Amino acid sequence: MKRLIGLAVIAAIIGLVGCTKRAESSPSIQNQSGERPYRIGIAKIVQHEALDATEQGVQDALKAKGLNVVFDLQNANGDVNTASQIANKFKSDNVDVAVGVATPMAQALANVFKETPVVFTVVTDPVGAKLVSSLSNGDGNVTGLSDAIPTADHIALFREIAGISRLGYIYTSSEANSITALGIMEEACKNLGLTLVTQSINNSAELRQAAEAVVGRVDGIYLTTDNTVFSALPALVQVFGAARKPIFSGDVTAAQNGGCMIAAGFNYYTAGVVTGDIIADILKGKNPAEIPVRFLTDPSESNLLFDLDAAKNCGVAIPEEYLSQANYLIENGILKKKD
Repeated sequence: MKRLIGLAVIAAIIGLVGCTKRAESSPSIQNQSGERPYRIGIAKIVQHEALDATEQGVQDALKAKGLNVVFDLQNANGDVNTASQIANKFKSDNVDVAVGVATPMAQALANVFKETPVVFTVVTDPVGAKLVSSLSNGDGNVTGLSDAIPTADHIALFREIAGISRLGYIYTSSEANSITALGIMEEACKNLGLTLVTQSINNSAELRQAAEAVVGRVDGIYLTTDNTVFSALPALVQVFGAARKPIFSGDVTAAQNGGCMIAAGFNYYTAGVVTGDIIADILKGKNPAEIPVRFLTDPSESNLLFDLDAAKNCGVAIPEEYLSQANYLIENGILKKKD
């Protein structure tokens, strides 16, 4: 389990586009020209707890550094066409750095910007998404942070605790990160002797139906960092909760609302803070091509959650050796954070 935690990460539209708001700028430091604040465009592909936390972490990190910045925050609401519109808006607004939260949004920005720095964040497979050609450095004007998670370790833990033999996986067919995760899931299940039952979706409205199609054929379900799935997570939680089947989430942030028996992964707010550090380096003159893709690998950047209510509903007893290592527990509907 220590190895699991230690490897936690190796691997309403307004106007024409998403929800827009401007943050107040800090008065301490002007940009290099001294004429105006830095303009930072941050766009996420869809709204859910993890991406919201990442977005906030970026803002807080840059403000904490005393940089004079103005943020343009956008949400594509899960639509790739809107993502392209946002990218073109950022270009016409002459942002100093364009930040793409999650794979489809990062791809939209990289397709539009060829000189202005693009920083991606929480992208599972940046090489597979063709954002960079190598993890050892950025590519041209593009670099960022990956949210790859130790999926095989998670599945092994799920099998040990819940005794599963048939594992479900629902993924968005248009998300590159989810396609990458599918290959990892297939390999992990093969090595662990598990049967993998998959179901693809196109949008969040299809999640409940997909969950209903899968739940009777599996012993439990594993959720990778699929943004479309997490944007409608309560629907899946309801279906699997009613069937008394356990859920293992690779995103702890969303799992804090309850319903996922196990959740393990890094802190998405921390991911935003680290992304903010990358942006700050670029604003100070560092070339994105010289910045390696970042991963969160320190155990302090990882979280482990057990929902004892969900475990009881599924008839699963969580071993004390694992409970003692969790930093979040849900019991009687109350989320408790351990020191």
